[in-house]
Amino acid sequence: MRRLSLWWLLSRICLLLLPPCALVLARVPGSSSHPQPCQILKRIGHTVRIGAVHLQPWTTATRTTTSSGQGWRGARGQQAPSRWIGSALHSRGAGLPGGAGESTLFPRDALLFAVENLNRMSGLLPYNLSLEVVMAIEAGLGDLPLLPFSSPSSAWSSDPVSFLQSVCHTVVVQGVSALLAFPQSQGEMLELEFISSVLHIPVISIVRYEFPRKSQNPLHLQLSLENSLSSDADVTVSILTMNNWYNFSLLLCQEDWNITDFLFLTQQSAKFHLGSIINITANLSSRQDLLSFLQVQLEIIKDTTPTMVMFGCDMESIRRIFEITTQFGGMPLELHWVLGDSQNVEELRTEGLPLGLIAHGKTTQSIFEHYVQDAMELVARAIATATMVQPELALIPSTMNCMDEGVTNLTSGQYLSRFLANTTFRGLSGSIKVKETTVLSSENNFFIWNLQHDPVGKPMWTRLGSWQGGKIVMDYGIWPEQAQRHRTNFQHPARLHLRVVTLIEHPFVFTRQVDDDGLCPAGQLCLDPLTNNSSILDDLFDSLQSDNDTVPIKYKKCCYGYCIDLLEKLAEDLNFDFDLYIVGDGKYGAWKNGHWTGLVGDLLSGTAHMAVTSFSINTARSQVIDFTSPFFSTSLGILVRTRDTAAPIGAFMWPLHWTMWLGIFVALHITAVFLTLYEWKSPFGMTPKGRNRSKVFSFSSALNVCYAILFGRTVAIKPPKCWTGRFLMNLWAIFCLFCLSTYTANLAAVMVGEKIYEELSGIHDPKLHHPSQGFRFGTVRESSAEDYVKQSFPEMYEYMRRYNVPATPDGVEYLKNDPEKLDAFIMDKALLDYEVSIDADCKLLTVGKPFAIEGYGIGLPPNSPLTSNISELISQYKSHGFMDVLHDKWYKVVPCGKRSFAVTETLQMGIKHFSGLFVMLCIGIGLSILTTIGEHIVYRLILPRIKKKSKLKYWLHTSQRLHRALNTSFVEEKQQLKTKQVEKSIILLKDLYCLPRSNAANSQLSVWNTANLSHCNRRKYTYSDEGQSHLKVHPHQGISLPIVRREIPTSFTTNGKPDSLNTARNSVTQELTELEKQIQVIRQDLRLAMNRKNQLEEYQRTNRTVES
Repeated sequence: MRRLSLWWLLSRICLLLLPPCALVLARVPGSSSHPQPCQILKRIGHTVRIGAVHLQPWTTATRTTTSSGQGWRGARGQQAPSRWIGSALHSRGAGLPGGAGESTLFPRDALLFAVENLNRMSGLLPYNLSLEVVMAIEAGLGDLPLLPFSSPSSAWSSDPVSFLQSVCHTVVVQGVSALLAFPQSQGEMLELEFISSVLHIPVISIVRYEFPRKSQNPLHLQLSLENSLSSDADVTVSILTMNNWYNFSLLLCQEDWNITDFLFLTQQSAKFHLGSIINITANLSSRQDLLSFLQVQLEIIKDTTPTMVMFGCDMESIRRIFEITTQFGGMPLELHWVLGDSQNVEELRTEGLPLGLIAHGKTTQSIFEHYVQDAMELVARAIATATMVQPELALIPSTMNCMDEGVTNLTSGQYLSRFLANTTFRGLSGSIKVKETTVLSSENNFFIWNLQHDPVGKPMWTRLGSWQGGKIVMDYGIWPEQAQRHRTNFQHPARLHLRVVTLIEHPFVFTRQVDDDGLCPAGQLCLDPLTNNSSILDDLFDSLQSDNDTVPIKYKKCCYGYCIDLLEKLAEDLNFDFDLYIVGDGKYGAWKNGHWTGLVGDLLSGTAHMAVTSFSINTARSQVIDFTSPFFSTSLGILVRTRDTAAPIGAFMWPLHWTMWLGIFVALHITAVFLTLYEWKSPFGMTPKGRNRSKVFSFSSALNVCYAILFGRTVAIKPPKCWTGRFLMNLWAIFCLFCLSTYTANLAAVMVGEKIYEELSGIHDPKLHHPSQGFRFGTVRESSAEDYVKQSFPEMYEYMRRYNVPATPDGVEYLKNDPEKLDAFIMDKALLDYEVSIDADCKLLTVGKPFAIEGYGIGLPPNSPLTSNISELISQYKSHGFMDVLHDKWYKVVPCGKRSFAVTETLQMGIKHFSGLFVMLCIGIGLSILTTIGEHIVYRLILPRIKKKSKLKYWLHTSQRLHRALNTSFVEEKQQLKTKQVEKSIILLKDLYCLPRSNAANSQLSVWNTANLSHCNRRKYTYSDEGQSHLKVHPHQGISLPIVRREIPTSFTTNGKPDSLNTARNSVTQELTELEKQIQVIRQDLRLAMNRKNQLEEYQRTNRTVES
């Protein structure tokens, strides 16, 4: 019953623990057990598939040059768009009949072009997934026809249900995650709306212009190229509005140039006032005519309209106009010049153009393929983000059979649509994001340039800002002053005032506290506001530069270091001032959650104009910002920590190799064997057959001698007596002397502990690619090192990202902690070398071969005019030795391995260094207890059995004590000593009282005869003292002593064996007889001594009576 009750109790406990365990397991993500969902990847073939439908070629009109009064806003309701959409691919429809003013776009080729480009983008999809496009077969022709084209309004079938079945059988059945479509009519849009609603598959429709829709289906997004193409007129009007240039005139280089969009926008505001429209088309033939015409027109407008907007002018015409007017003095200095048409930055020129000229444009022209690639990239990014949360729902399409009527709570399409709505990124065509649930927009971002003098006095185009989201975002915060823009070529502009962002990274940037007044005695004053909000930074710096400084002192720091010295030198040579602050999030910059973080994010948002720190140049960052030429070359390295090995228990054995220890103890026992053999075979040995001594040199004695010499014991030993044995013992002592000296010499170094570390050959070391249990390594989050590992070794990155740290000092601290939190730290070798050099404990070490060669550069916004000038100065600094001076100043630290320590420095060893000795002592005590128990077992169980046998009783050559235990006739050493002491006492008494000695040399019995006492010359003792009579003692002649006879035993050896009985030494009876004889002799001597004592006392009493 008790057993049943116990099992019942255990079952109840298990039932109580089951629900909590189930809840814990339910909260663990399915992919957490392995860095890759291997089964899911195998099921989809490591491929993400995107379907494509409605792939009929597009026919678009070329850019119109008519001066119709209807602008693009009036053409929005027509079928043909008013803007031209180009293509980078070969136009196969260029030779169509009647298509002289038309261009053909091919969605199929654009899709293949986009897939090829996206598959080359590393890190777009996780787990090395690839993209694949599944195209529908239209009209049953097997491939897209070339000629003739089907009508844009033609459909696959007559109704949406048939279209649905066609898509299911050709596209959906192959397991697509989303659909891309290129509808050209309202009917096709309705078909796609029907598919997305029924199949729950996300659909992105790329259209030329936006179709009106009543439903708000989040599964169907519409990307309108018409709305995405921002008008040049919008940017030009924004420039005028920002500068309050409401009074303007127009200069047209082409008579039929369409300016209706611009005029329409300016007429929407009552502030704008149009002056003259100057058309110089007919006056460009003659140089003199053009000059005269411009002089007259400019003289008319100079007092009424200070702004001139130019349309339809190419760079050659613009240069010619300004060259003529400048040469003949016809250019009013107060006039603001603005180019109204979008310009290509690569075609902008500076020769012959006036300072202050403003232009706008894009670095690249958006084409049809860019929009297709951005739409496909949006799907890929959404899938990548969703995979990190629920890989099974994100990668495996829920709808693969249109006839399946199963209903689930959440399909993969609905799950993916959530991430599509929240994904934003900077694409080829513009900023991609979802607006109003169903609209996918691609906002074109224009850059605004201004012709200015560079710091060395040369004219150059400077980027002032960008046009984003319908407004201008300035790069430098302020618009150039009018006087600065209209200076002559021989004058230098005023000093630029830049905002510089940095990041603390030793030795490139250090920080320390400011003094009590909030100033920096050395270094540069910098702010650490812990934010990248541009408005907050503006307020802080404005307050800092004002007379009433209200910036909290906790935000103020003093920055100094390698990069600060370089920044000061650049500011001096390029003639600019700067405000310095520390990046708010402490990151270098990476693409995260649809935007750039850290230094890169501050540069792109316009918060900073320059980033100066140990800023690594890599491919991802170079695509979005500008870098100067590298000012410092480095690579990635691996930092580990050395560890002392003094703690192991067997550390005291380490001075000698285990083979040496084995050899020593083997030699010891061999030497002991030969010592025993030499001693027993020698005629002078300490054996019964040798000198016939009371002690015997056995094998145990030899072991005792050898161990005593080896370990230097100062205890009593029985050394060998023969010459050969003593010679061998001295040779053994010499051998032990050298072994002990070598051991002592190496003991201190070994007890301190050898420095060991993780031996890593480099980034390809198996410990990094296949880490064992507990091996931890990481790097700095959102750094170039993390980006390199992520792109090159995705599996390694998945493992190490859990150990990544916020900054380099954190990683170093994790290595040096006890217990350490990291086993290896990957970062820029320039930073790691400095950390090694300043390590006071000399515990850090860089290992392995360097990898991923990179350089540090100064970060600038895209297309910054300062890039080339700073790069040129950096090259000069390198050639003139300035960079070497900086390196020696901040890296000239005594390496840890070359530090000289004081001679008197002593090493203190704690108990951990000798823990092995204490353990060995405890083990010895335990073994001694076991030996004691073993002795009792041998004495009580084994010896009695051996005694019963006649053999195996002679053990004198091995152990004298064992031999005594087995042979009772063998007199022990202590008893022999006592017998000798008694015999010596008896002899002394006999000599004192003139008694005859017993002859031990023969076996005859001597008689104690009193007659012989006459020959004893007795002394007469006289006691004298002052005042007393002399007392003379004479022998009493009347007393006769009794005659006593005693038997003297025959002579016997000190080993207890008579010479006559050597043949019967093992006889028990003979041994008993000898013992009886000895006892009788001792008793007789004692009786004689007692009788003699009584006689002397009687004699003394009698003598005293006579004298009295």
